[in-house]
Amino acid sequence: MLKKISALFLAGATASVMVACGNAAGADSGSGGGGDDKITMGFSQVGAESAWRTANTKSVQDSAKSAGFELKFSDAQQKQENQIKAIRSYIQQKVDVIAFSPVVESGWDTVLKEAQAAKIPVILTDRAVDSQDTSLYKTFLGSDFVEEGKKAGTWLVEEYKDSKDPVNIVELQGTTGSAPANDRKAGFAEVIKADPKFKVIASQTGDFTRAKGKEVMEAFLKSNPDIDVLYAHNDDMGLGAIEAIEGAGKVPGKDIKIITVDAVKDGVQALADGKINYIVECSPLLGPQLVDLAKKVVNGEEVPARVVTEETTFTQEQAKKVLSSRQY
Repeated sequence: MLKKISALFLAGATASVMVACGNAAGADSGSGGGGDDKITMGFSQVGAESAWRTANTKSVQDSAKSAGFELKFSDAQQKQENQIKAIRSYIQQKVDVIAFSPVVESGWDTVLKEAQAAKIPVILTDRAVDSQDTSLYKTFLGSDFVEEGKKAGTWLVEEYKDSKDPVNIVELQGTTGSAPANDRKAGFAEVIKADPKFKVIASQTGDFTRAKGKEVMEAFLKSNPDIDVLYAHNDDMGLGAIEAIEGAGKVPGKDIKIITVDAVKDGVQALADGKINYIVECSPLLGPQLVDLAKKVVNGEEVPARVVTEETTFTQEQAKKVLSSRQY
C-alpha cells in the first residue's frame, strides 16, 4: 500500500513540475495571447502636451484595464530617443504586443526591426511612420490627418467664396516632423491653392501646446498687422493664440477668424462662445479599438493595415448642441 501511495505522489509531483516548466516556457517565448494568459502590452505615449493627449492616454489605460491587460506605460515627453528606449525596454521584457504613437514620422526602422526579430507585433496609434517597410508593424489606428486639413481648407474656401480681397492666413503647425503636422498642413494647402487670394503669410510650429501657441501668435501679430485667419493644427495652440489676440486688442472669431483641429471640450466651448469659428474633430478615444486590435494580432489574426477613426466637424451652432456631452 505504501509503495502505491509513494508511486502516486511521485507521478503527481512529476506532472506538477512538467506543468510549471510548460508555463515558464510559454512566458519565455513572449507569446501571451494563447489560451487564458493575460496579454501584456507596452504602450509608449508621445507626452502630455495637450488636453487631447491626456484624454488619449486615459482612453488607452481604461480600455486596457477593462480588457484585463497588463499595461506597461511610458511617457516620451515628446522626445524620440525616450520612445526608442521605451520600445527596447518592452522588447527586453518580452511583452506580447507594442503600441506607440510616434513623436515624429522618421527614424523608426532600426527599433521596429528589433521588435520584428523578437516576434513582437507592433501597432501604430494616432500617428504614422514613413518607413517603406510596412511589414514592421501590423496596423495603423488613427485619423486621416490629410483629410482633416482638407476639411479645414474647405470651410475657409466656402467662408470667403464671395470675397475678392486677399485673405492673409497664419498657421500654427504641430510638432515639426510629426505626421499630424505634416499632413494637416498638406491637406489644407491642397484645398486653398486653387484660389490665389488665399495667402499663408506666416507658418511656424507651436508644438501642439497652448503656451507655445500663444507665444508664436504674439510674434505673428507683431510682424504681420493684417491677419485675417488663423489655422491652428490643434485646439490647444488655438486657445493660446486667442489669449495673444485678445492681448493685442483684437476680437478672436471676428477680427481674426480661427480654424482648429481636435474638438476637445475647451475648444468646443470657445467655438460655442464665438472665439473659434470652425473645428475639425480628431477623436482621442482610441483605447477600445486599440485593445481589440491588440487581442487579434497577439492571437495571430489578420487585421486591416489601416483603421481610420470616424470623425466630424463643428460650427458654432453644432458646438452649442454637443458641448454638455463632450467626454474630453
